[in-house]
Amino acid sequence: MSHALAQQILPVDAEAAILIGRVWDPATQGPRVVHVRGEEVFDLTPEVRTVAELMEHENPADTVLREMGTPRWKLAEVIEASVQQDRTRPHWLAPIDLQVIKACGVTFVESMIERVIEERCGGDFNRAAEVRKTVADVLGGSLSSLRPGSQQAQEAKKVLTAQGMWSQYLEVGLGPDPEVFTKAPVLSSVGYGTGIGIPSFSSWNNPEPELVLILDSAGRARGATLGNDVNLRDVEGRSALLLGMAKDNNASCAIGPLIRLFHDGFTLDSLRTEEITLTVEGEDGYRLEGRNSLARISRPFEELIHAAHGRHHQYPDGFALFTGTLFAPTQDRDTEGLGFTHKDGDLVTISSPLLGSLINRTQKTEDMEPWTFGITALFTYLASLNPEIAPLQLN
Repeated sequence: MSHALAQQILPVDAEAAILIGRVWDPATQGPRVVHVRGEEVFDLTPEVRTVAELMEHENPADTVLREMGTPRWKLAEVIEASVQQDRTRPHWLAPIDLQVIKACGVTFVESMIERVIEERCGGDFNRAAEVRKTVADVLGGSLSSLRPGSQQAQEAKKVLTAQGMWSQYLEVGLGPDPEVFTKAPVLSSVGYGTGIGIPSFSSWNNPEPELVLILDSAGRARGATLGNDVNLRDVEGRSALLLGMAKDNNASCAIGPLIRLFHDGFTLDSLRTEEITLTVEGEDGYRLEGRNSLARISRPFEELIHAAHGRHHQYPDGFALFTGTLFAPTQDRDTEGLGFTHKDGDLVTISSPLLGSLINRTQKTEDMEPWTFGITALFTYLASLNPEIAPLQLN
C-alpha cells in the first residue's frame, strides 16, 4: 500500500493532530488503544486500558503525548488489512469502546424536510418525488434562517400545521428540544474498512455523514471523529416509533477512522464550519456525492450536548454524540423519481479536512459475521492482560 493511500485516512494537518483509535490485535485476541503518529501505530494499552478511561484524564492529549506508547504496527499495514477485511491481521475497530452511542436528529432544516416527506410517504419511496414537490410548495425557503425554539419558529410551526403539514419532525426541528436517541449498543460500532449492514427488509435507505463528538462522564467534549448513522427511510417513514428498527441493526453504526483529541489550536470552535463530504460508489458504476456543512446546523453543539447530558441523564463511561446531518439523498439511482437507495457493495467514503476519511462497504446485515465481542468479553480480555496493564490513574 502506497504512502499516499496510508495518508488518505488522516487529517490534512496530521502532523499537528493527536489521533487515537483502537486496533484488533490477533496476537492477544483483543482490542488495543493506539496512538497514530506519522507512519507508526503506537500501543497505549499498557498505560490506558480503554478509550473511555483515557477521556477521563484531566487532559487526554497531554496523557497521550507523555505516555507515547510502544510502536507496534505500520499504519499502512493496518489500513490494508482493514480494507481487505482480513481478520487474521491487525485491523481498525471503531475508536470508542465503553461510551454510550447517542445521536441527534433533525438538526438541519433540509433533513427535517426529508423526514416530513418520509412520514407523508408512509415509507413508500415510489411516492417520494410527488410528496417532495407538495412539501416544497408549502414550505418554500422560509425556514432556513429560523432558530429552533424561537418565537418565529413556533409561529412557522403553527402556520404549517394550519396548512395540514403537521409533523412530529417539525416539533424537534423547530421546537425547543432537539431529538436525542440511542443509536447503538456499547461496543457495537464498526470502524474503518469494515462492512456496514443494510437489513434485507429495507428497500429505501441511505448513509448519513455526521460529525461525532466524544465526551467524558462530565459532558466535556474531548475530541471528535466521523460517523455514518445508517438510516432505513422506509422503516422510519412508516412510523417514528420504529426508530429503533430503522437505526439499530448489526453494523449499522460506523465511527472513525480515529478520534482527534482537542489540543492547542484544535478545539470545538474549529469544527463549527467544517465541511463533511460523502461519496457513494456502486459496483454498478453509480456515483453519488453529498455534503454536510456544519455551518448550517440549526442548533449549536453545546445545546445538543446539554440535551443529552445533565442532571437528567449521566453517562459514567462517557458518550459519543452524532450531531445530525444536512445530507438527504434525492438523486435518482435507477428509475426516475425513485431517488437513492443502497445496493450491496456500495463503497461509502465520509471525509473532512480536520478528521480524515471513514470508508466502509455496504453488505446485507444478515450475511455479516455476528457481533460477539461485548462488554463481558472486553472485561475478560483486560483481566487477562494483568500485570501488563498499569493501575488506573486519572491525571
